[in-house]
Amino acid sequence: QAQLEESGGGLVQAGGSLRLSCAAPGRTFSSYAMGWFRQAPGKEREFVAVVSWDGGSTAYADSVKGRFTISRDSARTTVYLQMNSLKPEDTAVYSCAATDSMNAMIEGGGPVRAWGQGRQVVVSS
Repeated sequence: QAQLEESGGGLVQAGGSLRLSCAAPGRTFSSYAMGWFRQAPGKEREFVAVVSWDGGSTAYADSVKGRFTISRDSARTTVYLQMNSLKPEDTAVYSCAATDSMNAMIEGGGPVRAWGQGRQVVVSS
């Protein structure tokens, strides 16, 4: 059962932009790092981006660095992933996650304290 509410994503042509949002109920996860994983058809889940609990630190997968930007609002209840210069290989289901270990998330693992329901991103060539 999803504990984080995701919105955004959709279909876009290569070179276009999309934004994902991930909202946490109240301030339940305001002290957790939050970010996104993605999983393309037939591939394993991979780390995309993460932002620290206070928004002061961010990290990105090499494949999205310079194109994607992660941020969180001042109330620390919503996290955003701005995706620019999208490529067909960015096509995947993107799932947001709350974690108390940025390093573990960067390495592709947990512990994940909460998940979003997942949003489809399709980039056409």
